Amino acid sequence: MPNARRTERSTSHRTPTTHATRRARTSTAPQPPARPQSERARFAKQAAVGRMFVPSALTILAICAGLTAIRVTGTGDINAAMGLVVAAALLDGLDGRVARMMGATTRMGAEIDSLADAINFGVVPALIVYLYLMPDEDIGWAFTLIYCCAIVLRLARFNTLLDDDEAPGFTRDFFIGVPAPAAAIIALLPIGLSQQFGSGWWTSVPVVGGWLVFVALLAVSRVPTASLKAASVPPRALAGLLVGVAIGAALLLTFPYLLMIIAIVAYLLHIPFAWRNRRWVADRPEHWEAHPAARRAERRAIARAQPGRRRRLSTGGKSQARLGLRRPTGIVAAPDQPPVDHPAVDDPAPSGARSEPVTEEMD
Repeated sequence: MPNARRTERSTSHRTPTTHATRRARTSTAPQPPARPQSERARFAKQAAVGRMFVPSALTILAICAGLTAIRVTGTGDINAAMGLVVAAALLDGLDGRVARMMGATTRMGAEIDSLADAINFGVVPALIVYLYLMPDEDIGWAFTLIYCCAIVLRLARFNTLLDDDEAPGFTRDFFIGVPAPAAAIIALLPIGLSQQFGSGWWTSVPVVGGWLVFVALLAVSRVPTASLKAASVPPRALAGLLVGVAIGAALLLTFPYLLMIIAIVAYLLHIPFAWRNRRWVADRPEHWEAHPAARRAERRAIARAQPGRRRRLSTGGKSQARLGLRRPTGIVAAPDQPPVDHPAVDDPAPSGARSEPVTEEMD
């Protein structure tokens, strides 16, 4: 019996299990033939072409939206034209981001995007303003040409700055001049005013033409403007931002042109602050490569550490000179001598005496 048990155990131990049998079948199964190198290269090329197609298609759609806006302006449907311009701006903002996300950034895509910007934000808004507010006006056509040429020059300068690899890191947080999409929306401000408030002095040819020239100068100027890439929302401000988004959505659905006017005014008001921020960081090379949030925190810390401004002391809102007071002459009487008489109030001040009010440093 013991021998029989030992034989049975040894036999069961040597019997292959289901798992071992499955592994043996897998190992002996015929493997599919490997794809040739040329076929894999063809699939990789097709995938690359597909990635390049999506952002380029968005750019083409943006061009079609902008040109269609000119067509519907000629038919008098200005609301549809303004909506198409906004759609072109949104598509222009998406194509570059989609190309970077898909790893499909190419030189050809950059050239197509630049040409689309020249059409959608240079030619389209200028022609819409001309056809709607200055039709058949020779001086209006001159203003239109000035604006279009300025946008083209602005885009050419922007493309040359992209190749500057030696620029400091902080320059990526600012634009030089007003970007082309923002300039297009600002140029359409007279149309927004006419749709919201009706005709007036703001729709006259000199005012509209002067506004186009002003926007053209902003586009080609070297005035710094903030870039949205540098914007960051702290967690504590998220609730307020969502409330602002809700307010903006309500205005967009009820008073879209009022929202447009508010956005343009807010953008123009931010330019002095952007100029001050860029000047501050340009004077401090140690902060050139820092994150914008870190630079803002450093500025707040420096502002808290600075002493207060100089203030002038006053008595009842009147200076000491008006009260007839004078500085002491510096002559101090000895304890055993009578005090020295100072000049009378009505007498003229002695030579060398100062008559300004006393100032004091206030922390």
